[in-house]
Amino acid sequence: MLMRFLAATIALAMVCIPAPRAEELRFFRIATAATGGTYYPVGALIATAISAPPGSRPCAQGGPCGVPGLIASAIASEGSVANVAAIQEDRVESGLVQGDVAALAQMGAAPDLRAIAALYTEAIHVVTRRDAGIATIGDLRGKRVSVDMAGSGTMVDAGIILAAAGLAPGDFTEARLNASDAARALSRNELDAFFFVGGYPAPAIAELAGQVEISLLPIPAELARQVAQDHPFLSESTIPPGTYQGQGEAVPTLSVAAIWATSARQPDDLILSITRALWSEPSARLLRTGRPMGRAIERSHALEGLGIPLHPGAAQFYREIGMLD
Repeated sequence: MLMRFLAATIALAMVCIPAPRAEELRFFRIATAATGGTYYPVGALIATAISAPPGSRPCAQGGPCGVPGLIASAIASEGSVANVAAIQEDRVESGLVQGDVAALAQMGAAPDLRAIAALYTEAIHVVTRRDAGIATIGDLRGKRVSVDMAGSGTMVDAGIILAAAGLAPGDFTEARLNASDAARALSRNELDAFFFVGGYPAPAIAELAGQVEISLLPIPAELARQVAQDHPFLSESTIPPGTYQGQGEAVPTLSVAAIWATSARQPDDLILSITRALWSEPSARLLRTGRPMGRAIERSHALEGLGIPLHPGAAQFYREIGMLD
């Protein structure tokens, strides 16, 4: 009788005690740009940092230290403008976006655009062959110039720089190639120059510099000042000497913040967890040992040059660590 009673009690307990809840599986896409630029490898690093697929070993035991149950992935795209559209239309959960593009979009067609963090500074590159006889932006008149793909932030900034230098669209032969294709065309003398906005060293440009002698056209101080006055999210900066093979001097240019953006519609708790994972010490180690641009991503710069409101979940994290009041 006693044994039957104990067996029944144990069976009842097994029914009443709920099974451990499995981790909820979530996917989180990060729209980047073409694979030859800096957005794609940076997006891939961030995706690794914030992921912790269901069934993974705990962080303390050598497993991933991201958000439990989250699988993040970097998605190649046409760039900043396309990424804003994809976020706005809920085709991706987040994307990397130039600060100037983000600010313009949030004030217009994408009012729900929100920031998770500013990641690093992007420089405007204007690349030519050293033997092309091109020394200034004005020398691009009559030349074959790629302004990057439609939908890219580079195309927006190329238009700003060319117009400030007095060049209208009909003054040069326009091509719309991503950085990798433009570099290939330049190496074959099928193109005279191309624009690229991104962190340095940009993989496509670094590879090109190992194949042919290149020059980076300067954006002189007077022109840069004029552009920055009209477009406050652009600021004067330089590309340091030695960034690319054969580059002996610093090149004056303009720069803009690279922002990791999302939608206000994303859940606050999810974005809080993602922001916390992004700035964790394991993520910092991963970023430092990953691509060169990963070393430029530092929490101390996370709120610089945003130009759009923070997502409430991200804002909560920055308040928790004392970066926001």
